[in-house]
Amino acid sequence: MSNFVAQNLSKSYNQQTALQNFSISLKKGEFVSIVGESGSGKSTLLRIMAGLEEQDSGEVFLDGQQILGPKKKLVAGYDEIKLIHQDYHLYPNSSVAENIARPLLHYDKAYTQSRVESLLRQLGLEAFKERLPRQLSGGQQQKVAIATALAIEPEVLLLDEPFSSLDTIQKHQLIAELKDLFTELETTVIFVTHDLDDALRLTDNLIILQKGEMVQEGNSQDLCQGPQTRYVASLFSPINLIPDRFDSFVRPCDVRLRTKGSVLGHVVDSRFLVHYNSLQIRLKNGGDIWEVDDPFRKYKKGDRVYLHWDEESVLVLAR
Repeated sequence: MSNFVAQNLSKSYNQQTALQNFSISLKKGEFVSIVGESGSGKSTLLRIMAGLEEQDSGEVFLDGQQILGPKKKLVAGYDEIKLIHQDYHLYPNSSVAENIARPLLHYDKAYTQSRVESLLRQLGLEAFKERLPRQLSGGQQQKVAIATALAIEPEVLLLDEPFSSLDTIQKHQLIAELKDLFTELETTVIFVTHDLDDALRLTDNLIILQKGEMVQEGNSQDLCQGPQTRYVASLFSPINLIPDRFDSFVRPCDVRLRTKGSVLGHVVDSRFLVHYNSLQIRLKNGGDIWEVDDPFRKYKKGDRVYLHWDEESVLVLAR
């Protein structure tokens, strides 16, 4: 039985569509990452799901209970659904432990103390419990914000690009820790981000959102190997337009380089990456620039090369 359901959510601002007929159904403890560029409707979607913004149409349910927007509810929002932003919203003059305890002010003191100690332990914050937010790193501050959101044991956690201000190492470590914690707590998690790599570090369950509309959903392998649009394909890697075929593309990793053949080009740039050199190749026919992987690091700027690919690796994509 589904725990959290959104049906046909739509929202517009001044005749501009922010969200269009979006639906999702998640079981308790399930994770999903929603990936989309800036302005694709991700934040609007989460605010509607949290009961903080009014949708034009559609409904949201948690365990069969309808989630009402601010026009229909005296105090907007629900304790069972917590929305976390990249801005930590911590009290600057309160300690880590005091910040986590704030949502529990009206609870029994013994429970509050036990809950705070449990969250400090689960999030690795015990050594920092007396510190103020400004004495913490960005990753530690985000942990405190998440611990505060988890204090009253919400059923659903909505993450609105909460890691975008962290450096890559901090971000990857934090996502790995949180994945284990959310699994342990059986929290239903919806994570929205513009970064596919971040999304995949939390879950392989993906929804691609573009201009307010769900354009594809599935796991990473299905979306990478069978993208339905150019946008979905380009999330996984650059794509090269095949000459004289306006809707056919090939990925850099699927191109083979040879010293003779039919499609001729010249290497105009080469970048050393961890597993291969990334080449920029200008095609003689038409002058397009292709990005191509050189796993053997064989070619250098100025070299003449021929490009080959298998027809089964060609992606035929709608706009």
